[in-house]
Amino acid sequence: MISRSRIALVSLTLIALAGCGRGDRPNADLAASKVTTIGVNSYLWRASLDTLSFMPLLQTDSNGGVIVTDWYTNPNTPTERMKVTVSILDQDLRADAVRVAALRQINQGGQWVAAPVQAATVQKLEDIILTRARDLRRGAITK
Repeated sequence: MISRSRIALVSLTLIALAGCGRGDRPNADLAASKVTTIGVNSYLWRASLDTLSFMPLLQTDSNGGVIVTDWYTNPNTPTERMKVTVSILDQDLRADAVRVAALRQINQGGQWVAAPVQAATVQKLEDIILTRARDLRRGAITK
C-alpha cells in the first residue's frame, strides 16, 4: 500500500515538472535577428561594410563580428591617417550591438605619431552604421 506522504511527493514532483515545459514563446522577428548563417546581425554587418567601404579592409570575420581596416589617409589631409575597428556584439539589431574603435595618427617630421580621436567621430560612425542597418532592415521587410 502506498503511503499518503509518497503520493504527495509524487504529486508535487509532477506539478514541478509540468512547469518545466517550454510553453509558448513569442515569435522572433526574423528581420530583427540573424537572417543569414553569419554569427552576427546581418544588417549591422552589411551596414558596417558599406560605411567603411572607402577604407582598405585588413581583416573581416563575419562569425566573430569584427571588421578591421588598414590605415586610411584622406587626400585632403595627407598628414593624418585613421584606422577603424568595428565589433558587432549581438545577433539583434540594437544600438548597443555595434561598437566602433578608432586610432588616429599624425605625421610629424616623417614619423607617424599617435593622436587623440574625438569621441564624436566614433559616435558618428556608430550612428551611420545603425541608420544604414535600419534602412536595410526596412527595405527587407517591405519586399
